[in-house]
Amino acid sequence: MASPTSTNPAHAHFESFLQAQQCQDVLSSFQGLCEALGLEPGGGLPQYHKIKAQLNYWSAKSLWAKLDKRASQPVYKQGQACTSTKCLVVGAGPCGLRAAVELALLGARVVLVEKRSKFSRHNVLHLWPFTIHDLRALGAKKFYGRFCTGTLDHISIRQLQLLLLKVALLLGVEIHWRVAFTGLQPPPRKGSGWRAQLQPSPPVQLANYEFDVLISAAGGKFVPEGFTVREMRGKLAIGITANLLPPSPPVQLANYEFDVLISAAGGKFVPEGFTVREMRGKLAIGITANFVNGRTVEETQVPEISGVAKIYNQSFFQSLLKTTGIDLENIVYYKDDTHYFVMTAKKQCLLRLGVLRQDWPETDRLLDSANVVPEALQRFARAAADFATHGKLGKLEFAQDARGQPDVSAFDFTSMMRAESSARVQEKHGARLLLGLVGDCLVEPFWPLGTGVARGFLAAFDAAWMVKRWAEGAGPLEVLAERESLYQLLSQTSPENMHRNVAQYALDPATRYPNLNLRAVTPNQVRDLYDVVAKEPVRRKIDETDSGKPATGAQEELLRWCQEQTTGYPGVHVTDLSSSWADGLALCALVPRLQPSLLEPSELQGVGALEATARALKMAEHELGITPVLSAQAVVAGSDPLGLIAYLSHFHSAFKSASHSPDPASQTSPGTSSAILFLGKLQRTLQRTRSKADSGDLCALCGGHLYVLERLCADGHFFHRSCFRCHICEATLWPAGYGRHPGDGHYYCLQHLPQPGHKEDGSDKGPETPVTTVEVCVRELPLPGENCMPPNPSTPTAPQEGASPVPVPSQPTRRLIRLSSPERQRLSSLNLSPDPEMEPPPKPPRSCSALARHALEGSFMGWGIPSQRPQDLVVIEKEEEGLSSSEEEEEEEDVALDSDMEQNFPYFQARFFAALSNSLSYSCPPEGQALLLTNLIFPQALLILAKNSPTTNKYPTWHRTLLRRAKEEEMKRFCKAQSIQRRLNEIEAALRELEAEGVKLELAMRRQSSSPEQQKKLWLEQLLQLVQKKNSLVAEEAELMITVQELNLEEKQGQLDRELRGYINREETLKTAADRQAEAQVLQKLVDVVNQRDALIRFQEERRLSELALGTGAQG
Repeated sequence: MASPTSTNPAHAHFESFLQAQQCQDVLSSFQGLCEALGLEPGGGLPQYHKIKAQLNYWSAKSLWAKLDKRASQPVYKQGQACTSTKCLVVGAGPCGLRAAVELALLGARVVLVEKRSKFSRHNVLHLWPFTIHDLRALGAKKFYGRFCTGTLDHISIRQLQLLLLKVALLLGVEIHWRVAFTGLQPPPRKGSGWRAQLQPSPPVQLANYEFDVLISAAGGKFVPEGFTVREMRGKLAIGITANLLPPSPPVQLANYEFDVLISAAGGKFVPEGFTVREMRGKLAIGITANFVNGRTVEETQVPEISGVAKIYNQSFFQSLLKTTGIDLENIVYYKDDTHYFVMTAKKQCLLRLGVLRQDWPETDRLLDSANVVPEALQRFARAAADFATHGKLGKLEFAQDARGQPDVSAFDFTSMMRAESSARVQEKHGARLLLGLVGDCLVEPFWPLGTGVARGFLAAFDAAWMVKRWAEGAGPLEVLAERESLYQLLSQTSPENMHRNVAQYALDPATRYPNLNLRAVTPNQVRDLYDVVAKEPVRRKIDETDSGKPATGAQEELLRWCQEQTTGYPGVHVTDLSSSWADGLALCALVPRLQPSLLEPSELQGVGALEATARALKMAEHELGITPVLSAQAVVAGSDPLGLIAYLSHFHSAFKSASHSPDPASQTSPGTSSAILFLGKLQRTLQRTRSKADSGDLCALCGGHLYVLERLCADGHFFHRSCFRCHICEATLWPAGYGRHPGDGHYYCLQHLPQPGHKEDGSDKGPETPVTTVEVCVRELPLPGENCMPPNPSTPTAPQEGASPVPVPSQPTRRLIRLSSPERQRLSSLNLSPDPEMEPPPKPPRSCSALARHALEGSFMGWGIPSQRPQDLVVIEKEEEGLSSSEEEEEEEDVALDSDMEQNFPYFQARFFAALSNSLSYSCPPEGQALLLTNLIFPQALLILAKNSPTTNKYPTWHRTLLRRAKEEEMKRFCKAQSIQRRLNEIEAALRELEAEGVKLELAMRRQSSSPEQQKKLWLEQLLQLVQKKNSLVAEEAELMITVQELNLEEKQGQLDRELRGYINREETLKTAADRQAEAQVLQKLVDVVNQRDALIRFQEERRLSELALGTGAQG
């Protein structure tokens, strides 16, 4: 941006302030601006109005217009809402600065302390739509011209801090650097206020300086540890000395009394009084790397990677492993000030490649700088980045961090911290202090989800709203209750479940959260958050009362329920939870209570006890989803009473869940996890053979003893969960995600499961073979309602060598694509037939792939985009170096057009569905077609249209919107996969803890046979509670694995679609017979995958309707 022609020195300082890209440059130019205007920095909103009054030329006016528009919102009351409130904000991170800006707009006096002296973090943050709008409203484009100009919405932490720092300085926030907050200083007497304990912070380079020689010349009062000092005394002598101390914080800061403290100092610092809870998963090692961005044409052509996860794209990571030896879980690439890569690496891979010197069980010791080899880490990050971008970034040079070292690091995100409460109130000598948390010290974000800055901003807004309510005179308990009610919503927020109109977002939480309930937490529930000195906390009394209530009656309730459910079944009389079950009939009586018509008494006539018990266990597992925890032999012999009680408690829990079912005879078992049932059938279809069941008290792999909580049943055997791992990669084997090789008898994950007659050829398609096996199982699964589908399908006809790939123009020829089993035809039939109304005049016969292309292209007719043959497109990101006022207005108009398209997107989507449905005929009801098209085709169609239609270049706004929407869909899938992976890891860690507790209880019960009956009863009650928790976690795990299957199929569909596009884009006259045959095969595979995804969608719809019916029945 050109400088104004005026000779006013303030204008030059202001322009330097706008363009400054280093923290020191921002501070020095702002200091020069204030001196030129005769102002003192840190004067609050009055300072902003004085600056605005003296800088009224065109370049400054565009910024004042944005800030005035924000400040004019009614919630700020023209800057008078909190004029008597004094706030201290700790930390100049993005969330701390954003909170300071809001407090300044409210009119409060805001002082911010930061222990660092510059911003140096290049790591890139993903932005939600509302954060983009919020930052633009604060003038982000004025401070940083390239703000959100690519296909992915992100910004580096350093740039975000810089632009928020500039806004905070303009609004009069008083900022002190190199000052560390160490604690609170309570008021010493009545009439005084709360102060902060502060100390100077040394520069980063000095704090991290490593040396091997120390020369002490600090005077006689300081002698390094280890030296012995001898005293030589003489007569009393008095002299004059100079006492030199390190720099201290300014006197006015040390004496600053405040009534609000907002802590945004990061996850490692939480003010005293707050309780932090740890959310732990499996070991997770993250690696971040920042490379120099030279902004060359070649670099701009390299597409960003919104996220690739191993959980659904095994082929990419298998190829990475074969090529480089690097084993990753995921990888993300953003292009900002630097080329930013972040990835999750396997520990064994880091050890094997020499990145880690030694394996340590403690994570802190494992990733300590002394255990990490910097050169090896740099080679690791460079190789991974080079592979992910196909080497198109050229020679990768590391950017420099704050210490002048290559900006690459390994960090641990195994555990994440979350504060139990978001605010507290302390009171002493009548002086009240409101404390609030924002940023990482409130909730540490899980980086793959990209939620850190978005939820951090939301927490900053909620904290500022709390301060406003505090300034209005609301009671402490009322303020705390409202804040905790908002805090309950924070972890659930996403762009999809917040208000869609981001332009209306304001400080008032009602503008951001739909269905807001500020009374979800009552004042009585937050009394323990109000700490008054010399008052006995109420919490202690509550804790004592709650802890004195032991859980009783679970065993008696279970026995009474078993007696009620088995009453009337011939030959069954239950008197206890052991010997009454030895004949197997009692178990057989429970099964039809959950699903009638199973195990009728007539079927058990003449059947022995062992066979009857085996039937009951098998039927419960196959039809009800209740996995066994003991063998039939153990039930008959009565050798495992604890295992039997745990097994019966699963029946009890399932029955309680189904007690309100309006249709107890429904095809899906209403009381059990339908996901467990579905995955169980899928796994049995995959395995094909089932081994003879073993006893159940010994692990089939290690031979060790199995306690009740440790037992995992798979393929008729029982295992420790820690033993049930892939034979090759030792990864945890998830439900329906493993197979047993019949040759060696070992268990493998699907990625490493050897296939009969299959030889590795080293191609990239190798890892996809096991996934195909699972997909075959999905389409062979029987689903509810199969009697309404056409029976007796024909056997599919495989393409023959030499056969003509171009069908003759007759309808039967166009229906050659068939599904290979009754279930596949029942799921859907994909008939590719032209619609006469949409086709141009008759042309020579076209292939099925050409017809599919016509359906896709024709679906966008009427958008202003003519239908033409897709061409290869090279997307070059044109990054804006800066915007003039007119350019910025044009950019805002583009945003308005984009938002208009967002609002009318359902119309475009309906047009797409209508056109595509004319060419794709599914054997399912209309609502099923809409559901299928929404989930299966539309996201891919967006990306295909945006990248392959040259006509969209004539419509840059729509082209950018389509690309952005496609990238957003990819990121949603990545975030979904990572949240699933994280939750699976947390479940595994929780199950390990439950197993450890269960082993202790079971050992106590078995060894302490002479213990009082009351103690044994208490132990059993606790064991049953652990069993219920485990069943709940296993059910949640199965639900997540269903979603994993969806993601796998979605990724495979995308790969096949891209492969098919390669054939479609070729001229028909240039295709060989082999090309046409390969095209037909790819199209057939794509049809199969669509059918398989349809199977999962139908399953989920059946489950949703079942749950809806259960809810309706419960309300009735």
